[in-house]
Amino acid sequence: MRDFHTPGRSQVLATEGMCATSHPLAAQVALQILQQGGNAMDAAIAGAVLLGICEPQMTGIGGDCFVLFNRAGENKVRALNGSGRAPASAKAQDLRAKGLETVPLNTPEAVTIPGAVDAFCHLADTEGKLGLETILQPAVHYAEIGVPVAPRVAFDWISGAPNLQGAARDHYLFNGAAPEIGQVFCAPGQAQVLRQIAKYGRDAFYTGDIAQDMIDALTSRGGVHTEADFASTAFSKTKPVSGWYHDTELFEHPPNGQGATAILLLNILKNFDLSGMDPFGVERIHIEAEASKLAYDARNRFIADPDHMAQAQKFTDQGIADSLAALIEPNRAMPAAAPVTEAIHKDTIYITVVDRDRMAVSLIYSIFHSFGSGIASEKYGILLQNRGAGFTLQQGHPNEMGGGKRPMHTIIPGMVMQDNRITMPFGVMGGAFQPTGHARLLSNLTDHGLDLQTSIDAPRAFADGGVLKLERGIPRKVAEQLGDMGHKVEIPETPLGGAQAILIKEDGVLEGASDPRKDGCALGY
Repeated sequence: MRDFHTPGRSQVLATEGMCATSHPLAAQVALQILQQGGNAMDAAIAGAVLLGICEPQMTGIGGDCFVLFNRAGENKVRALNGSGRAPASAKAQDLRAKGLETVPLNTPEAVTIPGAVDAFCHLADTEGKLGLETILQPAVHYAEIGVPVAPRVAFDWISGAPNLQGAARDHYLFNGAAPEIGQVFCAPGQAQVLRQIAKYGRDAFYTGDIAQDMIDALTSRGGVHTEADFASTAFSKTKPVSGWYHDTELFEHPPNGQGATAILLLNILKNFDLSGMDPFGVERIHIEAEASKLAYDARNRFIADPDHMAQAQKFTDQGIADSLAALIEPNRAMPAAAPVTEAIHKDTIYITVVDRDRMAVSLIYSIFHSFGSGIASEKYGILLQNRGAGFTLQQGHPNEMGGGKRPMHTIIPGMVMQDNRITMPFGVMGGAFQPTGHARLLSNLTDHGLDLQTSIDAPRAFADGGVLKLERGIPRKVAEQLGDMGHKVEIPETPLGGAQAILIKEDGVLEGASDPRKDGCALGY
């Protein structure tokens, strides 16, 4: 039980339904959809689309999604890939010929076709109950009347504003500046788009006037995107990957997402007695950092579009994990994993919903960097993601940029099973941090016996690009000792990620937790 003398938040308890996400308005709308007779998929889509209005720097209909879910009454985790592809004419060779070593972040070359809308329309039709018109109505409403800018959103908006260019500055700045807390942001162009999707389905977005608006924004800057690229966008049904940590089975979305990295990381950590370590002490942080370096090195070498990837089995092979664990020295930091050219960043939203029939949805949805590519369509103000920056330009690499390929993605939804029962949909936002965040959350729960909210609140550490990032909650003495071990310690400007989770208890009670690093909450009824 937490100390009620100190600031904090309690878990949220309910029985009928629950949502946890990073903005309270989206959580409230998801609950309202459940109370109207919708199921968890209806509610998750409604909340996610609204988050594109509440947190436009993080996500929007110009982005991608990945989803894990089950159907009511079953304990089978299903997966759907809603990530888009590079335009057919995209070539790494063309960028190499310009002397480039990475895909430029704020250019048409970084823009892959948005995949989320296609996925949402399919899931609403096949897994939902209420239909697109009802599901999208809250987002239409708030896009028109506006949403007051929340504190964390305002903080992020300032740092992301320099990425905005052309029409995006008109749609997302207030007289040329980022909004202050409480200023009302409206997106009337997106309200029009969502109305068309609600009425005509995915074709309203991927063909005709709306698609042409996006294409014009890209081709005017030298992009090679075509009507055919947009019209051919299609989700993929996929099979989750899973691995065991103690008595918990972790399910992740398969590549091109990086979720398998979390399984490899946990397999490495099995070689160490984390339960005997101080959860916020030097030893645990060091071992986790070293294991993360090794797991991420494998990610950088192998994860790509599954049609171009041949090493997926490495991530669930315990023998490989054991051999990697043997490389970790208990008192000295190793050099950083091999440098990578793929762009890694931190801007994403996550939403999880569980309904009264115990359908659980774990959905993550992003435009990658803050405000994506910074390119927005002129008429409708659709911000376009820069997921193409997740490609490498290294010739022959499985994740080399190529026409029609999906890039390596950082966003990963999670789902946990125990005793053959789905017990927790969860997600940890934060770009590259996400596999480490998944592993740390599960370790907090299982190795250290922390409750769900405390596990999310707990201070975080992340070995990233040769630097060990420590949140301010890590004691200074611990940071100094880690420095003595060879880690290059840094306190990041922003906290590490944000998490949301719902625990489905055996007695039927739902326990929700939401990260105080964001503006959101868990709500139930």
